[in-house]
Amino acid sequence: MWIVDPLDGTREYSEGRSDWAVHVALAIGGEAAVGAVTLPGLNLTLTSAAPPRLKAIGTPPKMLVSRTRPATEAVAVAKALGAELLPMGSAGAKAMAVVRGEADIYLHTGGQYEWDNCAPVAVAQSAGLYCARIDGSPMRYNAKDSYLPDLLICRPELKNAVVEAIAAL
Repeated sequence: MWIVDPLDGTREYSEGRSDWAVHVALAIGGEAAVGAVTLPGLNLTLTSAAPPRLKAIGTPPKMLVSRTRPATEAVAVAKALGAELLPMGSAGAKAMAVVRGEADIYLHTGGQYEWDNCAPVAVAQSAGLYCARIDGSPMRYNAKDSYLPDLLICRPELKNAVVEAIAAL
């Protein structure tokens, strides 16, 4: 099933910011198989076919949160890990910031829909990042209910620490 989000980050787009995206993904068997995320404000497209190589992890780690409504859980996990919070707009822009090495963790607990994260997950997975629900279950697409309550995209070497911090909440 093709899953498309023609304007991820409507608020950012309307404000003339660069942190909005366009998503196109193909889910096969419920998994994000192929994806592309375009960041028009940066004149950049990232794809699952040619993801960038992961850069060295930051110290302290950097965690992305919503610029207008950071989730309580993400703020608590950042505090537990000693991570620096980076506010940013759309889900695609945040996920691609991790892919591009500008951040190390994107934790979202405010709810999204399949179109918000299928393409970003496809690109992030192909780059070698850990992508799952916050309980560790896999992201599933083309479901009867397209709502997805949470998402974690992070560097694989941070996965255990992030999952443990989430479980401690």
